[in-house]
Amino acid sequence: MSEVVLALDQGSSSSRVLAVDSRGKVLARAQRPIKTSFPRPGWVEHDASDIADSQEAALDAVLAKLPSSTKVLGLGVASQRSTVVFWDRRTGDPFPVAPSWQDGRAAQVVAPLQGRQAEVHEKTGLYLTPYYSAPKIRWFLDHEDGLRRLADSGNLLVGPVSTYLVWRLTKGESFVTDPSMAQRMLLLDLRSLQWDDGMLSLFGVPRELLPAVASSAGPLGTARRQGRDIPVLAMLGDQQAAAVGLGAVEAGSSVLNYGTGAFFLHNTGSTQHRIPGLLTSAGWRVEGRPAVFLEEGTVHAAGTSFDWLSSNLGLFKRKSEIDRLCRASGQRVWALPALGGLGAPRWDFKARAVFAGLTAQTRKEDLVRGVAEGLAFLINDIVLCLRSAGLRPSGAKVSGGLSRVDYLLGFQADLLGMRLERCREREATAMGVASLAAEAAGADWAPRLRSPVVERTFEPSMAAEEAARLAAVWQEFVAVQTKLAKGLPA
Repeated sequence: MSEVVLALDQGSSSSRVLAVDSRGKVLARAQRPIKTSFPRPGWVEHDASDIADSQEAALDAVLAKLPSSTKVLGLGVASQRSTVVFWDRRTGDPFPVAPSWQDGRAAQVVAPLQGRQAEVHEKTGLYLTPYYSAPKIRWFLDHEDGLRRLADSGNLLVGPVSTYLVWRLTKGESFVTDPSMAQRMLLLDLRSLQWDDGMLSLFGVPRELLPAVASSAGPLGTARRQGRDIPVLAMLGDQQAAAVGLGAVEAGSSVLNYGTGAFFLHNTGSTQHRIPGLLTSAGWRVEGRPAVFLEEGTVHAAGTSFDWLSSNLGLFKRKSEIDRLCRASGQRVWALPALGGLGAPRWDFKARAVFAGLTAQTRKEDLVRGVAEGLAFLINDIVLCLRSAGLRPSGAKVSGGLSRVDYLLGFQADLLGMRLERCREREATAMGVASLAAEAAGADWAPRLRSPVVERTFEPSMAAEEAARLAAVWQEFVAVQTKLAKGLPA
């Protein structure tokens, strides 16, 4: 009888499920797309029913592919962070709109609170931005009468995507979240890893709307699907799951993930830091062990920037063309890929995407290269913050769709002055949460799921002096552009 764990990977563009065995082999997989809507500038939405239905359809498809003799030890759920779901506790019916982590409509909620940034950062490890869940919850309670009435009646539940999925899979028996997802609601005291009364009061969010905060790995309920009772054994944010899947489980290790956004995460073990401009993120908490924390820097628009170049400007048709176009570039164009504003370390949501240094000879290749280099510069800004605080990442495991762009990784290694290892494993998020689920099930083969094969290593080839010169020019370029953006109309 073969043993498997199931990994549910719910992301911004699709819902996927993988069945992984003791050798780390994927025995079955299924994927269903989900839609993203952009009804107004700055508004980014999913349909909550679409998310849940697509995830359950993918799960059913995988279970149908497994022989009846296969022993399913349990499942883990990794999901997009900060996207929030509202639903009726009596019926389970969700409010149709699930505002995405990219949704900025709650800017008006956080604008008058900016004087409390230092307090909020110390308490939560995050910053007051419209992209986390609490401002979104406040906005919807203020603008959607139906939700307000549901809350007043005591029948509204609110939680991250993973919480809603587990609530549905367990038929309403399990209403929980883990620290990595709870933190993204901007309501968690990072020291105690429990909901904070001050933050709840700041946003006017009643505690009874929220799930209990449990461990990232351990018994979280029982899913009932296709005639099987399947223990839910892990829950994790997608970036934390990717870090585990890439093997960055020890203090001092780092990962770089180029996806819809780009994320640099540095494992600090059980120690929490507060570094200006960076996030102190809850990594994971396994039952019976101290919680693990990460220093994290976020670039809002990585894959999104190239999607824009392709769909809005028509510069290429497939992302597989990006590397060739970068190498065919004849001149450097400075590009600030700030669709949706700037993340770490500036947290400037008024910043606009900018190209500078264009000449009569500028071609599309130069624009594509400019965006690739702009992303690399933004990641470099994050690592410079780590170094200024005395943390010294010596290298990083790299994953995500854009990690296939050799030019990007080569230039990134040059700027950082450190080795980057591109991993063959393209399912880092799923493997990470699967490994925690397997560990919680007592499987001794769980570590095999977080030992990715390094496909290619990128060493820095640019002189350190030249890298520093380019970084200095970049800093000046960004400072000028962000200053100009403050005077532009909204």
